[in-house]
Amino acid sequence: MKKSLIIACDGEAASGKSTGAKLISKKYKLLLINSGLLYRYASKLIIDHNPKNQIQFLKRKFNKINYKNITKLNLHNQKIDEHVGPLAKIKSVRLIMQNTQKKLIKNNNRICVEGRDIASNILKKNPKYDLAFYFKCNLKKASYRRWKDQNKKIPLKEIKKSLKKRTIMDKKRTHSPLKKVKDAYLIRTDILNKKMMLKKMSDIIEKKFN
Repeated sequence: MKKSLIIACDGEAASGKSTGAKLISKKYKLLLINSGLLYRYASKLIIDHNPKNQIQFLKRKFNKINYKNITKLNLHNQKIDEHVGPLAKIKSVRLIMQNTQKKLIKNNNRICVEGRDIASNILKKNPKYDLAFYFKCNLKKASYRRWKDQNKKIPLKEIKKSLKKRTIMDKKRTHSPLKKVKDAYLIRTDILNKKMMLKKMSDIIEKKFN
């Protein structure tokens, strides 16, 4: 196994990419960076503080952030779910998040970065990913997972509608849309359980780098 290993994990909303990235990071001792958490944290800050100038406010807040602290927050709720999609479409917001990710990535050569534009943008070059995975899950199963994650507090129908809207928004946005790069390996989490998913990803890594 090579000493440096940079993995990109992209996928649709509630597609299991966070779980996959977490499992593979733990197995191969990689620093895990979840870009979705950064956007969700930005949404939380705006919802909580309602700043007049959102961009300047986010620039100040993200100038010196503690990523470890962000990972400890509960950032998955319906209010943030509804807010984060439109926020992520704004180019200046994406630039703030990209710069933040680049800082986190800069000093690590064994990383797994998870999000929606990682292989196509964040890790496209300097540094470029060694391996890319693209996660996909049918809407019915993805909605059920998110419903359970939110302790069944929100009607399943509403979650399904929200996830569908978010994925369409991600794929059609002008700046850094969600897409599967040509050399990304497809991971179908609607037909793979956690154990199967980890095995498939591990097999691909071992075959490519051993």
